[in-house]
Amino acid sequence: QVQLVESGGGLVQTGGSLRISCAASGRTFSSYAMGWFRQAPGKEREFVAAISRSGGGTSYADSVKGRFTISRDNAKNALYLQMNSLKPEDTAVYYCAARRAAWSGSNRREYDYWGQGTQVTVSS
Repeated sequence: QVQLVESGGGLVQTGGSLRISCAASGRTFSSYAMGWFRQAPGKEREFVAAISRSGGGTSYADSVKGRFTISRDNAKNALYLQMNSLKPEDTAVYYCAARRAAWSGSNRREYDYWGQGTQVTVSS
């Protein structure tokens, strides 16, 4: 089992940057593929990015490709999302998620564990 805690959210202006983090408990973080999802008010939770358990493979939603970068540090049990060129439509609660597998993708039902989320607000 793994517990996930997000941090680093906040208020940023359009065009700005923000890096959010996800700290994982336990000694088996490297056994999990990881993902970032987000949920805006009144909308369904949507996929943002995913990374393989080794960190060698990544995938992104079209809406963030070229602006966001997912990464992980297995030695620190940490997952990151670097967000650049932020837009008001990026405003949402961002969640990290873990799946005990080498790889996972955009289907949120594949993920086994979720954090509580961190709010990101982009002002226009």
